[in-house]
Amino acid sequence: MSEFMLDPRLARDTQAIASLELCDVLLMNDARFPWLVLVPRVPGLVEICDLPAAQQATLWHEVNLAAQALRTVAPFDKLNLGALGNIVRQLHVHVVGRREGDAAWPGPVWGSGQAQPYAEASLASMIEALRATLEH
Repeated sequence: MSEFMLDPRLARDTQAIASLELCDVLLMNDARFPWLVLVPRVPGLVEICDLPAAQQATLWHEVNLAAQALRTVAPFDKLNLGALGNIVRQLHVHVVGRREGDAAWPGPVWGSGQAQPYAEASLASMIEALRATLEH
């Protein structure tokens, strides 16, 4: 069996937050949106339907945990979930908090403008708050 490796694009665009039972939780480095990405640590995985039923249930449980943490740290008006995989084939689930009038509202965040990386202090604060909420 091959070893799990995070897709290089996800590694480049995100910051590690936590490792849950199945997934690594990553923060998208785009301060315009509170945006987490969950990546199951299963080598070669592309589709949710390729996971056994028990792992699918774990995945959705962890998506829910991430959404709750995001809501606590960066309240939002609407939650967007997505597992597109058209550019990065490795299975990953986006958990995005949306606010009416945000930079992409009401359209999707994918492909909307240029990412605005977090300032160093803001990034550290966001990571710390998310970790504390997820580990609670």
